[in-house]
This record gives sequence, C-alpha cells and structure tokens, in this order.
Amino acid sequence: MNILDKIILDKRREVVLKKSIIPVSQLEASVFFDKQTISLSHNLRNSNSGIIAEHKRRSPSKAEINYGFTVEEVVKGYETAGACGISVLTDGKYFGGSLDDLLLARASVNIPLLRKEFIVDEYQILEAKAHGADLILLIAAVLSREEIKSLSEFAHRLGLEVLLEVHNQEELEKSIMPSLDMIGVNNRNLKTFEVSLDFSKELAAQIPNEFVKVSESGISSIEAITELKPFGYQGFLIGENFMKTNNAGQAAKEFISQLK
Repeated sequence: MNILDKIILDKRREVVLKKSIIPVSQLEASVFFDKQTISLSHNLRNSNSGIIAEHKRRSPSKAEINYGFTVEEVVKGYETAGACGISVLTDGKYFGGSLDDLLLARASVNIPLLRKEFIVDEYQILEAKAHGADLILLIAAVLSREEIKSLSEFAHRLGLEVLLEVHNQEELEKSIMPSLDMIGVNNRNLKTFEVSLDFSKELAAQIPNEFVKVSESGISSIEAITELKPFGYQGFLIGENFMKTNNAGQAAKEFISQLK
C-alpha cells in the first residue's frame, strides 16, 4: 500500500466519524452558505503572475516545513504579495492542517481560497463551503469518472469552483467534463514523490483551452514558470518554496514582483 492509498483509507474513516458528530444541517447553517464566492479561474486568466500560494505546515515527504507562523500571518502576507488565490491544507494527520485553518484564512483575506484536501465524499464539499472556501480540489488518481462528475456538479451547485488534479494521460482522459473549471497537473507523483516539470509539459496540449491550466508542485524558480507559460499554463501552485522561508509572505512578494 503506497502513501496515497493510506491517506485515502484514513480519509474515508475520518469522514464517517465526522458525519456521526456534525450533521449536514449544521454545516448548511454556516454564514458562508449565503456568501458569494470569489472566482480563482477569473483571477488566473487576468493575472501576469498566476501564483496560487499555499499554507502548508508539513507533508509526508517533508516531516516539517514550517510551524512558526500563524495562518493569519501567512495568508495576509500572500494577499499583500499579490497572489491570485491561496491553497489551504486541511488534512491533519499527514499535512498538519485543519478546517480551522481555512476558517482563519477566510477571516483574514478577501481572495479565493482553495480547500486542499483528499475529497472522497459530498460531505467534505459541504465542509469546504461552511468554512469559507471558494473552490475545492478533486484528485483524479483516487476518484472514478462517475465520482468526479457527481462531486464536481455538487460543488458547482454550492457555488464552488473545481480544480481537478491529474498526473498522467489516463487520469486526464477519464476526467475531462464540463463541470470542471481548472485542470491542474501535479509535477509530483503522489505514489513515488518523484518531481518533474515534464509532467506538465507532456499533458499541456491535451488539456482543452476552456479550462484554466494549472501546474502544481516542484515549482521553485522564476525560470520554471517562464518555461511553463508557453505551454499555456496560467496558474502555478507554490507552497513549500514560500513556507520553508522565515517569512512566507515576503518570499511570495519578492517572487511575484519578478513575474510582473
């Protein structure tokens, strides 16, 4: 069993437990259910930088990235830096995140927030909406085509955008459908943790232009973005590169300023 399989197994158990404690009606009573969401796809299409900055304390491949700053400090720094949107990790066991992080981020900034999570159930999409997210992530590697369709359509009914993450041609081919807004290519193989920009380059031409193309993971230089833009990428998700510094917001500001 690889790390992704373990995460999904734990996630399915976690969702069952949460459902037994917090009813859907409680999530739907959140003040955010009537709030107009902010479009990340629009921001990316109209940006020179296309940066989606991530709040990420740790990951399975890096035991600890940064526990030294509050969510508020990080996300406000990202907003000031000019990020198009912010990705907030909400998985606890493997990434040190929580839904409280999403809530605190929503209270701190007024730019699009992505709930970065291993979503396997509609309940998690309701959680995302209830805690102030503007969009969700769906990972093709762990979902069937039918699941991608039902979950993405459910998200749209709640007013949330959908970023669909793929890693290879097979995942891309099974996933293309009208209920997606953005298609992201993860440059990190979630099973081996190998990182290469070639994943983004190889799949770019096969992503229809109606979807915003996003390149994720392993982006740590201006050169990498300059290399990917000719392939049609308008979004670039960067987490570790900013979070591993002493000031994530300042690091993002310096990075983005070089792209404008």
